[in-house]
Amino acid sequence: MSKPLPTTVRTHFTALRMLLVMTVILGLAYPLLITGISQLVLDDKANGSIVELDGKEVGSSLLGQSYNLPKQNPDDEKEEARPDPKWFQPRPSAGGYDPKSSGASNLGPNSEDLLKTVEDRRAAVAAFDGVDPASVPVDAVTASGSGLDPQISVAYAQEQVARVAKARDLPEETVRKLVEKYTEGRSLGFLGQEGVNVVLLNTALSEQK
Repeated sequence: MSKPLPTTVRTHFTALRMLLVMTVILGLAYPLLITGISQLVLDDKANGSIVELDGKEVGSSLLGQSYNLPKQNPDDEKEEARPDPKWFQPRPSAGGYDPKSSGASNLGPNSEDLLKTVEDRRAAVAAFDGVDPASVPVDAVTASGSGLDPQISVAYAQEQVARVAKARDLPEETVRKLVEKYTEGRSLGFLGQEGVNVVLLNTALSEQK
């Protein structure tokens, strides 16, 4: 009759079997199940909410991006970006809408640098959109916490309608209807404020003739 294994050895074998079973369940079966369900039920969101234009991927509706004019001197790293008047502009980004540099400026409300930056942005936005500086919305001069926010306020979108319509030689009413179409309601119906998805709006705008 064989001698029973020591208690410590049996405990180790039990732990090893449990490790293998849980690895199969939680490391393979569960991820595959959730992936399969997401592909069947939420295919678009599960694959990154990719936005396409003329069959080409141009971004994600979850990630904002910049809409600037090409650099006059591509080799000059110090050349400041110039917003393109033909596009609706997103809110400022501390990381330049670079997904690898997501984050805020970390400047507090009493920071003199932040206050100066806000005032400079206010003057620049007012001149760019041809409006009174006092009417420039807050999100036009302050960056989001992630630096990748795809939304702007309805007020900021409406402020840009006249400038975009003029730059594209389109009726203002046509551009205004696009803003209304891509205005998204509050999260869960009561969280936050209404916003306009700039990525979706500009993609639709590029399809206008």
